This record gives sequence, structure tokens and C-alpha cells, in this order.
Amino acid sequence: MTEKEIMRHVDHTQLKAFATWEDIKKLCDEAVEYQTASVCIPPCYIQRVKEAYGEQINICTVVGFPLGYSVTEAKIAETKKALEDGASEIDMVINISDVKNGDYAAVEKEIAALKEVVGDKILKVIIETCYLTEEEKIAMCKAVTVAGADYIKTSTGFGTAGATISDIRLFKENIGEHVKMKAAGGVKTVEDLEAFLQEGCDRIGTSSAVKLIQGHKTNEY
Repeated sequence: MTEKEIMRHVDHTQLKAFATWEDIKKLCDEAVEYQTASVCIPPCYIQRVKEAYGEQINICTVVGFPLGYSVTEAKIAETKKALEDGASEIDMVINISDVKNGDYAAVEKEIAALKEVVGDKILKVIIETCYLTEEEKIAMCKAVTVAGADYIKTSTGFGTAGATISDIRLFKENIGEHVKMKAAGGVKTVEDLEAFLQEGCDRIGTSSAVKLIQGHKTNEY
């Protein structure tokens, strides 16, 4: 795949707790230069990025991040504020406790509630695969599908592990036709980027894509 083809699928990400405006500005400048799918940034920076970059950048943010156990009402409030400030994509974390308690219906209901708020904008659902059994992952594929979300996403990048090819293959077997896939966490090489895209991921969430691409170019030349 070409550099441009890869970067069109990247959610260029900076979600560290100590991210400064200079960090965010660097991320956004790279996103403009490399034409990434979006920047994924903390909610507190959405308005400032929107004012500084306007329509040059597609803004993604996170809700209920990274642990997922905020009550639904809080996630709805976060989502409404993010959209008001200028985000067009929301990456929500499911309530993993509900999954572990076997209350899959509660998870589905919460996803549907956030999708109603998001409307025609994009909702991605982070299920944090590192904490789930195969049965639970399959149940989440079904919940994401039935609730009408746009993407299922593997990981926050803050859990004990990130995306794996085996999880993406499991997703493919169990999600509905309208649901796309996003891999995040553990993407460490250009080969990883290509592998996840070739397996059918539409997006990859990583803070390293530009460095990886630059390193790849340097290695070749």
C-alpha cells in the first residue's frame, strides 16, 4: 500500500493525560500534511482545534474514556458537548462491568442511546478486547450491530493489550454488514498498519503512524 492509502485510514491520536497544546498542534499539523482520516484528541481541546483548523481537520474524540464505567447520562452529556464544540466522530467506551455481569442488553441500550445523540455523525464503540472472553467479544459484535453504531473498535490503548489480527477476524465473522472495524493499540510497525487494513479494518487508531511512515521512508532511502 502507498503512504497516502495507509494514512487515509489513520485516526491520528494524542490522548495522553498530559498532552499540551503544542502536542495537539503538532498532531494536527501532521494530520493536515499527511491527510489522515481524523485527529483523535481529548475533549478539552476540541473547540480550540476547531477554531484553529476549521474544516482542514476531521475531529474525533473519546467518551467514557478509558475505563467505560461512567453512567449513560454522563456519556450522553459528554457526547453532546463534544458535538457542540466541533467533533464529528465519537469513540465511546462500553461499560465493561455490564459485559462481565452478563448484562449485554444494557450495553446495547447505552450504545443505541449515544447513537441517537450522534445522529448522522460517526459513533465508534470501544469494547476493550483485552478484558473480554471470546463469547463476550461475539456478544459485543452483536450489541454494536443491533444498536446501530458505525464502527466496532478493539481497544483504548490504555488496557493490558491492544488490537490483534485474531480479534479482527472474529469481528468480521460476527458484525453486521453496516459495521466497520477500527484497530487500536499495539500497532508498532508499517507492516502492522498494512496487515490490519488488509484484514478489512477501515480505521487504525495510533499515535505512531507518522513516525512509522517516516521511518519506513528513511529505511528505504
